[in-house]
Amino acid sequence: MRGIFGRVKVVVTILAVVVVLAVAAFAVISMASDDPRYTAHELLSLGRYDKYDGLIIEVSKQRNIPPELIKAIIWKESRFDTTKKGSQGERGLMQITEVAAADWAKAGKVEGFVPTMLFDPKVNMEVGTWYLRRALDHWSEKDDPVPFALAEYNAGRGRVHRWMKDSGQGSTADAKDLQDAMDFPGTKSYIAMIISRSDFYRKRGEFTDR
Repeated sequence: MRGIFGRVKVVVTILAVVVVLAVAAFAVISMASDDPRYTAHELLSLGRYDKYDGLIIEVSKQRNIPPELIKAIIWKESRFDTTKKGSQGERGLMQITEVAAADWAKAGKVEGFVPTMLFDPKVNMEVGTWYLRRALDHWSEKDDPVPFALAEYNAGRGRVHRWMKDSGQGSTADAKDLQDAMDFPGTKSYIAMIISRSDFYRKRGEFTDR
């Protein structure tokens, strides 16, 4: 009996050491990051945060949109959860509405499209980046099209035009004018978080060697 208890004690001790080392390594990796909280969540996701990087690169090249921006939108919209459904019926990684998906299907002459297809990561990204590319093209003459495109993605083009009008600058409004005129705190935060996360991915070379 003593021999059995001795072996059990050794196993428990080894497991305890492994756990301590794992926790220490986890802490070191997290603290070495520019965003320890994000890195901690990333490690705990067991690969989910990087699972769709290949698809992101693919649609990035297809739409000529920086992959960091696409990934930042996915992070903000769904935390990389393909099954997420929003309160207004938004679906999947980039939280696509049925209206946006219908516009994509009509523009691309996609037959047999049904909203449940938006839970497919590839379809979801194709629709989301099509919508984003359209918004970026629409605001391409602005000093910085990205905040305008993200505002449209989050709140709709009609509200962006209203904010430009409310800024007092009309069609000449720049990105700062737009931000100052926004009366949707959620959209302001949305834009800031995505741009910050996109910069985070770029600085750590998320897609540099791919």
